[in-house]
Amino acid sequence: MQVNLNGAGVEGGELESMMVSRHAPGTHQKLKSARVAIAGAGGLGSNIAVSLARLGVGELLIADHDVIEPSNLNRQHFGVSHIGMKKTEALKNQLADINPFIKIKTVDAFIAEDNAADIFNGYGIVCEAFDCPRSKAVLVSTLLSSLPETKIVAASGIAGIGSANDIKTSVRMRGRLYICGDESTEADEGLMSPRVLICAGHQANMVLRLILGTVEA
Repeated sequence: MQVNLNGAGVEGGELESMMVSRHAPGTHQKLKSARVAIAGAGGLGSNIAVSLARLGVGELLIADHDVIEPSNLNRQHFGVSHIGMKKTEALKNQLADINPFIKIKTVDAFIAEDNAADIFNGYGIVCEAFDCPRSKAVLVSTLLSSLPETKIVAASGIAGIGSANDIKTSVRMRGRLYICGDESTEADEGLMSPRVLICAGHQANMVLRLILGTVEA
């Protein structure tokens, strides 16, 4: 595989080695062997996906049914050129440009109680990245009941302009459910990029810790 780097051809293996050179010994192989799914490609999901791609997570599944609108640009990892595109398609293109050495799958579907288990079956970690509280609850409850081996990294309370220090990660259901956020903030001031991105960072970091086995239930 030949990759252009500053106008010079670089072999794919050499570029990949450069990208993972800051990983501790053994970390890269664990990440490359991991399979992670993300439910939703909006403010949380798009930014979680970018972080996981930069880490080198071997396979990412992105599931969303929506298209990019101008109102999305205040917090989602898209630009003006992506308006009107499917979120899954635009994000897949971005991730492939960030890290061409990972596998990216997409599902263009509205995720509901009757299809969630089928979509996410086989993925040991699923990130819940929805805006709608009801959709969050349906996804989490469905996966907890239908996929007993799956760990879920969810979000709750990320809107507004409150202190970023209030956003944290808590553990539920004996290490199967991890909730990132302050778990209380309402969207009175709207969805602002700083807290959304901070929470997405929490979720991506929890995924990393789960993959590396550094989390105690």
